[in-house]
Amino acid sequence: MGRLLFSVSLVVFGIGTGYLIQVLVQKGVFSLPIEDTRKRLQKAALLFFNPVAILGATWVARINDVKIAALPFLGLTALFTGGCLAYAAARMLALSRKQTGAYIVCGGFTNIGSLGALFCFMFLGEQGFALVPFYKLFEESCYYAIGFPVAKSYSDDLTDTPSFFQRLKNAATDIFVMVAVASITIGLVLNLSGLTRPAFYATVNTIFIPLAALLLLISIGMAMRFSSVMTFFKPGLIVALIKFALVPVLVVSLGYLLGLDRIDNGLPLKVVLILASMPVGFIAMVPPTIYDLDIDLANACWLMTNALLLLQVPLVLALTRII
Repeated sequence: MGRLLFSVSLVVFGIGTGYLIQVLVQKGVFSLPIEDTRKRLQKAALLFFNPVAILGATWVARINDVKIAALPFLGLTALFTGGCLAYAAARMLALSRKQTGAYIVCGGFTNIGSLGALFCFMFLGEQGFALVPFYKLFEESCYYAIGFPVAKSYSDDLTDTPSFFQRLKNAATDIFVMVAVASITIGLVLNLSGLTRPAFYATVNTIFIPLAALLLLISIGMAMRFSSVMTFFKPGLIVALIKFALVPVLVVSLGYLLGLDRIDNGLPLKVVLILASMPVGFIAMVPPTIYDLDIDLANACWLMTNALLLLQVPLVLALTRII
């Protein structure tokens, strides 16, 4: 219960702090380059704190079962399923073309890196956190090589669209992807080398993992908008159903069929359950912004699913104890 309260408090504090900064800047209380500050916070989390934590956690991870290789494909399945179900829901709701494009990315793009990683660490410890990079191994490639082009296909401007392979190349050479892959690789090499991880590293990760999540949450709060929630209340509820029920049931069932419940007291399956149950990721608002889709719909879906997460997390925690 203490870990649950800490996790929820961290989420509320981080997003609330970011939103408060946004409001104070808008009111002229002080001057701050919001967008530049957001990018600096994200870079600090994704290029320093997270890689250090991932390296250390992977170093001591128990990954001696070949079935762990299924995690990246389960993560990919969750993203594809969410996007496809959102497309079906958009047809059912008779959304416009630009709304459909925004809705698809909301269904597929998920908050794995900050919230998912935080909850895995808080509920499952370093061993659980160490499996997060494997689950999300194809995440960025899927977003940039598939999600972004799909979103663009629903915009009015269909010119100058990079090919699938160009998108894949851009994703693979992205600095954030390269740093994440490098940290996993170095951690795996150290894991296989048999070298003992320094004792202080456990303390480092206890600080770095929540701190990285806090920085990302503050950056998210600095870009929040509440005005569109009531306008798109029904689509928001439906995407919450997709994120919190339909996708987790499918992906966890696949993980169970693959035997992940029989590894390390079900740890990989618990990680899959947590990560497949996360809300819309903030990156879902990038394609609607750059391709002139319905940004208000995307914002409403993001806000509603992240708010409902406060009800979802206790349920997910209870389910991890059953597995």
